Amino acid sequence: MPNSIFDIMGPIMIGPSSSHTAGAARLGKMAYKLSGGDVAQADIYLHGSFAATYRGHGTDKALVAGLLNLSPWDERLRDAFSLAEERGLSYRFIPTDLGDVHPNTVRFVITGHNGDQSEIMGSSIGGGQVVVSEIDGLRVRFTGERPILITRHADTPGVISAIATLLYERNINIGNMTVNRSRQDHAASMYIEIDSLCQEDLTSRIRQIPGILRVKLLLPIEERLPAQF
Repeated sequence: MPNSIFDIMGPIMIGPSSSHTAGAARLGKMAYKLSGGDVAQADIYLHGSFAATYRGHGTDKALVAGLLNLSPWDERLRDAFSLAEERGLSYRFIPTDLGDVHPNTVRFVITGHNGDQSEIMGSSIGGGQVVVSEIDGLRVRFTGERPILITRHADTPGVISAIATLLYERNINIGNMTVNRSRQDHAASMYIEIDSLCQEDLTSRIRQIPGILRVKLLLPIEERLPAQF
């Protein structure tokens, strides 16, 4: 497969390292989105080279910038700590051993303003590219390059089939899908990576399916500079 211009030149970013800053910022931003954009406090567990060099390479600022919903190219990344203080975001960095994972791996334990917690683990794999490997204990594989559809629904027959049928009717291909079932509340969480952007009314149509409790669509993390740049 030929290289893309992104693979050759790397991402638009604030330096010094595509893996330790651009990738870290993207991971933080994905964690922000996957937690619903509600981040009051974050415990940030750093593994491998992230743990060894996070201060010198600016990984710490990049991760916090992502949790503030800033992009890798945003010049405010350098001021992430002061911005976090202004916005009331508290955080702490915890070097640790996360096991047999990529050296540039981080686990976010995020607490929202309402007390809800979410856990996201991902790795910066080079050139600013990332992979999210775990969400709330569920093994996944998301790169942030394609839209992700997330549902919470009653664990009853027909719900997943109805969602898949709706995507088929819209000519939307499923890249990968992961389902996590909970015996405690008889509900399930589903994460679907889709290959194309979808119509604005897709989430509203999914909400009409019997048994759907929540639905959220995460759009890809942008790589381009805004027009004024």
